[in-house]
Amino acid sequence: MTAPCVALDPLFGDERADAMIALAERFGRFPTYGAEAAPEEQGKRRYAPGVPQRFDAALNFVRTGGRFGRHEDPRVLAGRTNYLRATYFYEKPAVEGIEPFLRHPALLEAARAVHGRPLVVPSIVYANLLLPGQELAIHTDVPEFRGADRRMCPQWLLVVMLHAGLFDAWRRRIATGIAYFGECAGGALAFYPDGADGPVRTIAARHDTAVVLDTDTVFHGVDRVAGPGDAAPPFVPGMELVCEGPGAWRLVAGEETLGRYRWQDLRYSVSWKAWCYADEAERRRAERHEDDLSLERILDTLERDLRARGRLTGPRPDEDDFARLLIETYVHFPPAAAA
Repeated sequence: MTAPCVALDPLFGDERADAMIALAERFGRFPTYGAEAAPEEQGKRRYAPGVPQRFDAALNFVRTGGRFGRHEDPRVLAGRTNYLRATYFYEKPAVEGIEPFLRHPALLEAARAVHGRPLVVPSIVYANLLLPGQELAIHTDVPEFRGADRRMCPQWLLVVMLHAGLFDAWRRRIATGIAYFGECAGGALAFYPDGADGPVRTIAARHDTAVVLDTDTVFHGVDRVAGPGDAAPPFVPGMELVCEGPGAWRLVAGEETLGRYRWQDLRYSVSWKAWCYADEAERRRAERHEDDLSLERILDTLERDLRARGRLTGPRPDEDDFARLLIETYVHFPPAAAA
C-alpha cells in the first residue's frame, strides 16, 4: 500500500529549521537553474541539441500561460521561470551542515510510504530560490532508468520515457521531499495527485514544513510568488543571487545590480531525492549497471511504438523533429484553469 503524498508539519520543530536558512546564506551564491545544470553536458554531444532540456514544460507553459492561463510576452514568461538553484549534496556534501537534512528519519519513512519500498538511499539535495513575480511551470520531474539518466540522455527524453510507459522495468523509483524554510507570500505548491485529468491540490510554502511525493509521475508546479505589482524579475543571462549578510540578498549580472531582497521576499525550498528499492538485489542491479538501457535501444523502442500508433510513417525524422514528435505524442499536461 502506497501513499500519494506525505505531509510533514513540522519537519524539524527546533533550531535546525533556522539552520537551513543560515546554510543558504553560508552557501552564498545561487545561479539560475540552467547555468547550474550546465556542467552535466560539458564535453558531451547531446541528442537533439536544438531542443532545450525541458522543452516539454516550456512549450506547455508558453501555450497555456501556466496554471491560471495568464498569457504574456514570452520574454516576461522567461523572467518568471528563470529561478535560482544550487546543489547542496550530490555524491558528497557541497556545504557543511546538510547531513541532518539528508538523513532525516521522517523523510526516509515518508519515502518508504510513497513507493512501498523499504530500502531508501538519499541521492541529492538542492535548493530553489524564487524571486517575487516568479513561478514554476507545471511539469513532472526528470526520472531515471537503469542506463539512462540526465548525464547520458536529454532531460526531455527521460520525461518522455516515463510518460510513454514502455520502460517501467528499468525505472529507478525516486521519492522527492520538498521542504520550506522562511516565509513568503504566495508560492504555493500546486500538484495533481490523481493524474493530469484530476483536481489540483495546493500546499502553502510555510516555514519548517515538507511534503514527500513521487514528482516523476505527479504533475506539479509553483504558483506565483507575490511581489509589488506582480512584476516579473529581469531575465538576464548569467545572473546570480548573492548573499551580502544575514537576511540580505542581491541579484547581480556581472557588476550590475538588478535587485535587492530580504528573506521575506523569497520562496526558499530545499528538495531531497532518494532512490527507493524493494531489496538489496534491486539496488545492486542498478548500481552495477546490470541490464542497462542504451540510447539506441530507447529510440528504437519509441520509434516502434509511434509506428504502431500510426504517428510515424516513412523514415525517422531528424533528431530535433523526432524529439518534438515524441514530446507531442507522450507528454500530456493538466488543462489550464481560467485566469
